Amino acid sequence: MLDAKQLVWRCRRGVRELDVLFNRFLDSDYQSLSSAEQLDFQRLLDVQDPVIMDWLFGKYDAEDDGIAAIVARLKVLSGL
Repeated sequence: MLDAKQLVWRCRRGVRELDVLFNRFLDSDYQSLSSAEQLDFQRLLDVQDPVIMDWLFGKYDAEDDGIAAIVARLKVLSGL
C-alpha cells in the first residue's frame, strides 16, 4: 500500500487531464474506498495513460473488475 506522498507522486501523469482527474479523485473519493478498492486504484496507476483514456472514453472496457469499478467512479467524477 502506498503512503500519501507516494500516491500523489504516482498520480502525476503525462496527460494533464489525468493529473487533474486523479488528484480530484484523491481529494474527494479515495479515503472513502475500502482497502481493496484503494489497491485497485493503485493498480490502475500502473496502466499506461493511453489505455486509461480509452477506458474513460468507452473505447474499451477494463477486463479487471476492480479496475473497471474505479474507472466507472472516475467517469462519474469527470462527468463522462
